[in-house]
Amino acid sequence: MATEFFIPKLGQTVEEVTLVKWLLPDGAKVTHGQEVLEVETDKAVFPVEANGKGYLHIGPYQEGQVVPVLTVVAIISGPDEKFSTGPAGGSPVSEEPPAPVQASQESLPPAGPAPDQGKIFASPRAKMLAKAKDVDLAKVTPTGGSGVRVAERDVIAYLSQAATVPDVKPVPRATPVAQRVASAAGLDLQAVTGSGPGGRIVKEDVERAIKPETAAAPVEASSVPGPEVLERIPLKGVRAIIADRMGTSVHTTARVTLVMEVDATQFVDARSRLKERVEKDWGFAPGYNDLLAKVVAQALHKFPYMNARLAADAIELMAHINLGLAVDTGRGLLVPVIHDADRKGLHEFGDEFRKKVERARQGRSLPDDLSGGTFTITNLGMYDVDAFTPVINLPEAAILGVGRIAPKPVARGSSVEVRQMLTLSLVFDHRLVDGAPAARFLQYIKQVIEEPYLLLAE
Repeated sequence: MATEFFIPKLGQTVEEVTLVKWLLPDGAKVTHGQEVLEVETDKAVFPVEANGKGYLHIGPYQEGQVVPVLTVVAIISGPDEKFSTGPAGGSPVSEEPPAPVQASQESLPPAGPAPDQGKIFASPRAKMLAKAKDVDLAKVTPTGGSGVRVAERDVIAYLSQAATVPDVKPVPRATPVAQRVASAAGLDLQAVTGSGPGGRIVKEDVERAIKPETAAAPVEASSVPGPEVLERIPLKGVRAIIADRMGTSVHTTARVTLVMEVDATQFVDARSRLKERVEKDWGFAPGYNDLLAKVVAQALHKFPYMNARLAADAIELMAHINLGLAVDTGRGLLVPVIHDADRKGLHEFGDEFRKKVERARQGRSLPDDLSGGTFTITNLGMYDVDAFTPVINLPEAAILGVGRIAPKPVARGSSVEVRQMLTLSLVFDHRLVDGAPAARFLQYIKQVIEEPYLLLAE
């Protein structure tokens, strides 16, 4: 009997992974539960264990390749079997655990057609949304799976565009590279004829439209760095995902930033006193991020319209307050999420946060460590940054930027005093929240920081 070895679901929001390293060679004998493959999501590197015993027969997959979750990438069977090869390798399996299949070439699932040969690949959530909204997936520009798989966000973007401009033409199917080149040149893809499989627009089509006279022999300029280039760092893995998501956030949200200066003198004093009292018992000193998170969680409970996300046809207020706190790691910016942050005490919150940060920095986050967030806090105060405008972590409605706490002369009545001042920057999506409600939310955070005892008032 042969068993399909596939990429498992690694959290609710993970739709694709990068194959990092095969831990065993093709044909190696494996036992059930043995680590066979390392994969990388936008969150961490995960080992994938064998779901059967026998001999491993790897499909046509290379390290660094991006594949959708549930894709069959190998089979585990007898020593003489081979993986069913094809132009695109294995096909995604169903959401249910795969049943064993006969270890014969005929009984193995045929390799799926290449993504550009007419078949439309889409995530289960994208398919559900498209069916509910009667959307033709062929008209949706994919961004998942290196630009060959329609993700839920793509369907949402299509619906948002159609709602904004009722007579809008369907966005042409184009590769991610073609989209970037067209965007940089200010070229409307509607005016470009695709020469790729199925009429898909490729980079060369865009170059022809921009410079017809030089299109005969397009040159991949980015692959031949000039003498002024010191080093080329491949845009892949976490960095590529950050680039894609931040770009999507900037281009799809109606961002507004509110900046507010806060007198954090009592906040600093409260943290110092708390540190003296609990550091020995807790095993760690509560930091400003812990206290700020508790303040923000309370604010989100009081103002639930900030704990929201935008769906295709509605604003959804989230049932749980799941706080993400941005962390700098060697792999890039990651956001550990503390679920139900408003229901956790400061000790429990701080302990859980530190464990998730450590796993994130080691590249060993659990699937749900960095998913499910409903609001994000990002703090650059430790780098002497006073204020900044962070990018909203989609699909959340807002993000809070925190600057450094620094002594400044402040007018208090008729006198001037030196106070510990802090600058907060709230960036919110105006499609979900208006300016005045967002200002009330930020003002409440300011009041609690200035008078920390208000944490006990709710």
